[in-house]
Amino acid sequence: MSLLRSELGRRWPWPSFGTLGDFAMHKVNTIKMAEITWSSPKGKFVGAGKEISEELGRKPQSTDLNERHPFDVEICRVPPGKTPYPYHSHSAQWEFYHVISGSGVVRHKDGTTPVEAGDAFIFKPGEPHQITNDATQDLVLYVVADNPIGESYHYPDSNKWCVPIPQRKLVRSDALDYYDGEE
Repeated sequence: MSLLRSELGRRWPWPSFGTLGDFAMHKVNTIKMAEITWSSPKGKFVGAGKEISEELGRKPQSTDLNERHPFDVEICRVPPGKTPYPYHSHSAQWEFYHVISGSGVVRHKDGTTPVEAGDAFIFKPGEPHQITNDATQDLVLYVVADNPIGESYHYPDSNKWCVPIPQRKLVRSDALDYYDGEE
């Protein structure tokens, strides 16, 4: 036991876990992870990401929270002059963003706000948002979402909804393509 632990143990009731047995921490190196890229058919929406939670074993379709994980973590990269997603809101999901490098602008219900490296911001359910890289360097962000089951999305610009369970369906009154009305 370290001196620090022993000193703190006198003031703080540290739990005793004993041995961890066969437990092994699952670790990934984000530098070595493959980056997933996407683009809309006409190229208006472009982005890239590293799905850290999935690399750590998250099973997105599972309803078991031990397999699903209580939150998602992604490193999102937005090329200059691009936006990764249409303007949207979530019915139940919170999203936290932390700008790692670059700069851009965030569109939200009250207008737009410039963001740069070091800025952190959050959107609660029902708050529409969109990130755009209006600079000359890549915009890189950490995105952390709380991953609720039964989530749906609204796209105010094209007046459509996405209902991802049991399969992702975009609807107005009929099923729609993801980019319908966006480009």
